[in-house]
Amino acid sequence: MFEAGAGKTRMKKLLEQLGRARTFLADVHGELRKSSWPSRGELLESTMMVILSVVFFSVFVGLSDSVLVAFVKLLAR
Repeated sequence: MFEAGAGKTRMKKLLEQLGRARTFLADVHGELRKSSWPSRGELLESTMMVILSVVFFSVFVGLSDSVLVAFVKLLAR
């Protein structure tokens, strides 16, 4: 049912896969070190812009929906 060398080839394949995974993670780590990360101030500024944009568009969509509902009710009379 099992071949005599099957366990060795499975172990060899597993070790090769682990080696490739280790190489991949080392490459990812190297690339991340090359990246330039935003300063705390830049990060806070960008976060505030996103939050304000979401609030603005939420209000816009809500008001647009209310106006369209009122318009449809007028047409349905």
